Amino acid sequence: MSDDRYEVFAIRYGTVAARTRRENFMGLDPHETAPMPIDYYVWVVRNAARTIVVDTGFDHVEAKARGRELLRLPREGLGMVGVDPATIADVIVTHLHYDHAGTLDDFPQARFHLQETEMAYVTGACMCHTALQHPYSVEHVCQMVRRVYSGRVVFHDGDGAVAPGVTVHMLGGHSKGIQCVRVETARGPVVLASDTAHFYENMEAGKPFIITHDVEQTLRGYQRLRTLAASPAHIVPGHDPLVMARYPALDDRSAGIAARLDMAPRA
Repeated sequence: MSDDRYEVFAIRYGTVAARTRRENFMGLDPHETAPMPIDYYVWVVRNAARTIVVDTGFDHVEAKARGRELLRLPREGLGMVGVDPATIADVIVTHLHYDHAGTLDDFPQARFHLQETEMAYVTGACMCHTALQHPYSVEHVCQMVRRVYSGRVVFHDGDGAVAPGVTVHMLGGHSKGIQCVRVETARGPVVLASDTAHFYENMEAGKPFIITHDVEQTLRGYQRLRTLAASPAHIVPGHDPLVMARYPALDDRSAGIAARLDMAPRA
């Protein structure tokens, strides 16, 4: 594999099985109670030259506080694909919501790639409002601020390059400074949408997730995802259980835990 093409993995570390469609989509009838579970992922981008982790998940404390089922710590899931967080040099944090920016201490050597807009938002006046605070953990934010002061945060302003063949792109919408990640693979550019699209249905039906900072930016973001990816089949949503069903597992031991995103999805 060349220096600018990668294997890509989704690592499933948590879930909420007892969740309904009205908890996932904006504007649904309040009586819409059809079940729709949500899964939680971190991602790995690697080749012979480097390994990059995308997002860092949450831990047992956060899971208990939020009523989420933690299936395994993110570091344990990473270990199943041969990744030691203690050795990782670069971590992309798509945004600072609680389920994407915890367990930072498990990455003691890492630089954290983050949109400047996101950091300004979570440390500014908007966080005086409880409704806007809710998706964030103050402890996670403070931990990231400490990494700013120790020189371990790389800020991006819009589109930016992390490594050859790996770029970030600020879309906004779900959070003010959320970014997706575009990765060159043998099957073409794959886009890790993270929470710019939680589910396939967000993009396919134009239905924003229920937690949305800016509806217009969210909808524009779905369009941008399509321009960044080789095809709609190259966009990987951030919380959809279908990811585990559509993509092949790394091996028998990791079925339902680690999926290969650089390989073509099942029809």
